[in-house]
Amino acid sequence: MQRPFEGIRIIDITHVLAGPFAAYQLGLMGADVIKVEHPDEPDQSRDSGSDNDLNHANMGTGFLTQGSNKRAITLNLKTEQGREILKKLVATADVLVENYRPGAFEALGLGYEDLKKINPKLIYASFSAFGQGGPRRVQTAYDHVIQSTSGIMAMTGTPNANPIKIGAPAIDYATGTMGAYALSAALFQRERTGQGQRVDMAMLDVAMILMASHITGYLRNGKHPKPSGNTTGHATSQAYETKDGMVMVGASNLRQQRRLWTVLERPEMIKRTNDERHADHDREVKVLKDIMLTRTAAEWEEWLQERHVPACRVRTMGEALADPQIVSRNMLHKHENAPGVPGSFSVPVAAFNFAHGGPKVDRPPPMFGQHNEEVLTELGYSKADVARFKAAKVI
Repeated sequence: MQRPFEGIRIIDITHVLAGPFAAYQLGLMGADVIKVEHPDEPDQSRDSGSDNDLNHANMGTGFLTQGSNKRAITLNLKTEQGREILKKLVATADVLVENYRPGAFEALGLGYEDLKKINPKLIYASFSAFGQGGPRRVQTAYDHVIQSTSGIMAMTGTPNANPIKIGAPAIDYATGTMGAYALSAALFQRERTGQGQRVDMAMLDVAMILMASHITGYLRNGKHPKPSGNTTGHATSQAYETKDGMVMVGASNLRQQRRLWTVLERPEMIKRTNDERHADHDREVKVLKDIMLTRTAAEWEEWLQERHVPACRVRTMGEALADPQIVSRNMLHKHENAPGVPGSFSVPVAAFNFAHGGPKVDRPPPMFGQHNEEVLTELGYSKADVARFKAAKVI
């Protein structure tokens, strides 16, 4: 079954995580993604990750995570010939994604207004820290810097230990996911209108969206969200120590708290309203602390889930990946004998499944400049041209 974006060509001139992850998601859905890197400056993610040997080989796990289904070429866009090659590639493309400093591509004559003259149907997406407009447009940042400036760090941690950075680069991957959504919407819109589109993706905007309900609350009453650690506003919906670790209980609403107290044989603790729950919060916490210490975390998870009370023990990443549920979802792809990577490795694919024509890995992450000759030949250049470009450091 044909996948949604088969026949769509994406030029991916991005680095690190957010932009490459957006292009990767569309590549999983069948798009031909051509990754463009400077011949002297590989994507920073090629030198990042938990395997130092792979980092030195420009195949770091940070790159492998989102490099599948892409072809890789090198182009020096500061040379006239490099820009001419890119423009020739743009004429064949549907989407261009870049995440350099706002204004950098315009200064090279490669901005949206320049390239839409070559390809009026082009969808041109720019990823940046703060967006293409506004007083902070020229500033740069990474995931953890955006966590700092957005307010996410200030609301993360405990009352005694804050601000705290989120452990995973969640804003980067959320920006990539939101970017894939934006590109998909632009492609769908183009099918109806025949027009290209300019997409402006800002990491700060995404970070604010990730706090949407907190923002609405603050704008309503002026109260800043407080760092609450592993607790929530309800005693029946937070983490507790057990005999051997922690379990996160999620009896959040009134119906669920009624069920929890019922199965724990403490019917006198059942509340009729959330106001009653708030008023008796501290006593509920004390009661549950004592009860939770009577079993292990795994025992509580099994026992409560069997009784339809949301609860899970706190797992490490290794334990989570070993969970049969993760295995059953087919969200990981194992690469065997990929070029430039000794041995096998596995990468996450997509966070959804289709009944047919869904996300799939077709090819391993490319080595640096691996497809120079292949892509340039498709554009009509000869082997002699490719050799000349290499000698002139255009590629």
